[in-house]
Amino acid sequence: MNISNIRKTDAKVANLVLKEEKRQREGMELIASENYVSKAVLEALGSVFTNKYSEGYPGKRYYGGQRFTDAVETLAIQRAQRLFGAEHVNVQPLSGAPANMIVYSALLKPGDKVLGMDLSHGGHLTHGHPVTLSAKIYTFIRYKTKADGLIDYQELEETAQKEKPKLMLAGFSAYTRQIDCKRFCDIAKRVGAISMFDMAHIAGLIAGKALPNPVPYFDVLTTTTHKTLRGPRGGMILCKKEFAQQIDKACFPGFQGGPHMNNIAAKAVAFQEALRPSFRAYAKQILKNAKVLELELKKHGFKIMFGRTDNHMVLVDVFGSKGVTGKEAETILDEIGITINKNMIPDDPRGPMDPSGVRIGVPAITTRGMKEKEIKQIAEWINAAIENRANKKIIARLHGEVIMLCKKFPLPC
Repeated sequence: MNISNIRKTDAKVANLVLKEEKRQREGMELIASENYVSKAVLEALGSVFTNKYSEGYPGKRYYGGQRFTDAVETLAIQRAQRLFGAEHVNVQPLSGAPANMIVYSALLKPGDKVLGMDLSHGGHLTHGHPVTLSAKIYTFIRYKTKADGLIDYQELEETAQKEKPKLMLAGFSAYTRQIDCKRFCDIAKRVGAISMFDMAHIAGLIAGKALPNPVPYFDVLTTTTHKTLRGPRGGMILCKKEFAQQIDKACFPGFQGGPHMNNIAAKAVAFQEALRPSFRAYAKQILKNAKVLELELKKHGFKIMFGRTDNHMVLVDVFGSKGVTGKEAETILDEIGITINKNMIPDDPRGPMDPSGVRIGVPAITTRGMKEKEIKQIAEWINAAIENRANKKIIARLHGEVIMLCKKFPLPC
C-alpha cells in the first residue's frame, strides 16, 4: 500500500503500518470476526468525507454543506435495504456494540428484562455480561444450548413465559449452528416481547444468500459491517418501520454525535460489492471451507463444540482435546503465523482470559481465495503446531510453510 505521505510526516507510524501490513500479508487471519476489505473500501475510508461533520440525517442536518454527504448516506441506506430486504436502515452506528446499546436505549427503560444467549454458550458481551454497561442498566436473563448444541426452544419459551422479557435477543459471537428465526419470533410474540437479532457474525452470509434471511421475522436487527460482510469496521441497525423513529432518535442525538462520513462512504462501497454475483460465490465458499475445517480438525482428534458448524467458524475444545488451554493454543499458532482467538466453551470451568477453547473462522482466508485444499493443509498445520509446541525447529518450519502459502494468495487491499 502507498503510505508515502505518512513516511514524510511520521516515520514511526509509517513503520508500524508497514509491519502490520507485512504481518497480514505473511500470516493467516483465522479470527472469525476479521476480514480483509477491498482497495475500494480502503480508499473510501481515507477519503475527504472524513473532514465533514454531518450531525443529523439526510435532509435534516445541523450543519451546511451536506449535499454530497446526504447522497452517500442515502446510497448506503438504499443498498443495505436491497441486500437484506429491510424496511428501515440506520447506517450511522460506529460499531456493533454501540448499535446494540442504541437499540436497548430506544426500546427499553432501565430495569426492563432482556432474554439473551449466555456468553459461554456463544453469546456476546453486549448480550448482558455483568461487566458491560448494558447489564448495569437492564436486567438480563440468559438461555443456553442443549448437549447437542442446539437451542432448547421449549425451555426458551418456558423461561420467556415465566420472566416476561421486554426484549428477546437472538444472535451470537461464538455459536456455530443456525437459529430457527420463525420459532424464536413466534415465542417473542406469544409473550409480548420485541424480537431482536444481532446478526453481526453472519451478515455477509445472509447478504450472499448462503444462509436464510432473518430480516422478515425480527422487529430489529443489528450488525457490524466488517466480519463476513467485508466492509469497514462499523455498525448498522435494520428494523421494521414502526421502530424507525425510535431507533433514529436513540442513535442521534441520543447516543452518538456526528457520524463518521468516511466510514459511511466505505459502507456504501462494501454494500455495492456485496450486491454482485461474485459475493454470493464467496459466501457459499465460506460455508464449504468451514465444513472442511470442522471435518479435518475432527480427524486430528479435536473436539468440536455444538457438534458441528453451520456457518463460518468452529469452536474447539483444545484443552479437552490436546491438553493445552485456549490461551496457549493462541500463542502457539501465532508463532507460525496463524492468528486465532482463545474462547470459552459452554459452561467452561476455566476463565475467559485462559479458557478451554479457541474460535477459528474462515472468512478472511476465503477472501484471499483459499479453498478446500488449503483448508486441509491449514488444519494439518494447526494440529502439528499444537502437538509439537515444544519443538522450536518444527515450529520454525511450519512458520515458513505458512508464509509460502500466504504469498500465493495476496491480500486484496
